[in-house]
Amino acid sequence: MPADVVAELTPTMRSVVERMARAQHTPLWEMTVEQARQAYGVGAGVLEIAKPALARVEDLHIPARDGFQIPARLYAASWDPLQPVLLFTHGGGFTIGSVDTHDTLCRELAHQAGCMVVSVDYRLAPEHRFPTASNDAWDALQWLVAEGMALGADTGRVAVGGDSAGGTLAAVNAILARDAGIDLALQLLIYPGCAAHQDTPSHARYSEGPILTKPMISWMFSNYLRSLADREDWRFAPLLAPDLRGLAPASIHLAQCDSLVDEGVMYADRLRAAGIEVDLHTYAGVAHEFVKMGRALKEARACHAQMARALRAAFD
Repeated sequence: MPADVVAELTPTMRSVVERMARAQHTPLWEMTVEQARQAYGVGAGVLEIAKPALARVEDLHIPARDGFQIPARLYAASWDPLQPVLLFTHGGGFTIGSVDTHDTLCRELAHQAGCMVVSVDYRLAPEHRFPTASNDAWDALQWLVAEGMALGADTGRVAVGGDSAGGTLAAVNAILARDAGIDLALQLLIYPGCAAHQDTPSHARYSEGPILTKPMISWMFSNYLRSLADREDWRFAPLLAPDLRGLAPASIHLAQCDSLVDEGVMYADRLRAAGIEVDLHTYAGVAHEFVKMGRALKEARACHAQMARALRAAFD
């Protein structure tokens, strides 16, 4: 990484990056997909906060349009009836990541926000390329709105959220929900991917990381996309959606030292221009994935608290 990029990092974030470099793990994009998933799974919880204990954690399945049963996990801090609910889609470039890799984050959101969280294990690429992940996420949202009361959810108070690629899926779900007449309370977007091409200044500046590098992004998208034409589909790049009017309010959380930061800001600007209420937070000196490093980074813990506040306010 260039010295000026390293200098932008907080001392703690710099220490995390340096420790990762000393460990000298094989880059994910040089592994097989299965090896990459295993490696990401092993490392996912290393810097997480302790898992909050919840009254209710249940695995379930959600039917997809093609008959596949999508695994999911429900989290709730209590058994109270009619709890508001967040549908969460995990990050990992549509190629890695799972309900398990984001278990602690979902537990923390349920704990702090006092809401139910349903985390969706949508199908991954390259076994299932675009638009399968988006279809699974949308099928899960429609199912939750239709059937959530049987779980104890208040289907009149539903939010969508996710990190990175999962943030993309959440943004797409918000657009599809508007078009279907589903009134969402909030879209909670954590450093979402929003652009068709990785050509913003932040992609150039942080091409060597920290954390998220140009080769990693290229590898993930080469696994996910069927052709170059898929890049021009707004379900891959929400910035290309023709009309953002009438969407749910947005709470957007970005990392300063992240290839995706510019497109996150651009999406926030487009939402505001369409008359959507946007609460934008950019956390200084931290990198992609920071939200899952709460044991090391105070910025992650601050982000957890801010996201919980946004959810509570939206559900109030």
